[in-house]
Amino acid sequence: MTSQRVAVLKDLLEFIGIEGERLNLVWVSSAEGPRFAKEMTEFTEKIRALGPLNWNYQRAVAVGI
Repeated sequence: MTSQRVAVLKDLLEFIGIEGERLNLVWVSSAEGPRFAKEMTEFTEKIRALGPLNWNYQRAVAVGI
């Protein structure tokens, strides 16, 4: 169910002008410290590559978000 909700939220973000890539869901166990660190490093690099958040605030207000 979480995967479905994240997919819907990504669509909503895209609708208001925020890249869906800024949201990521990864299942990591507490016993997987190195994997968690790797995932966070990769996600941070991805966000930096996207650059500053430039979203359409007026559109979000217009649809009531």
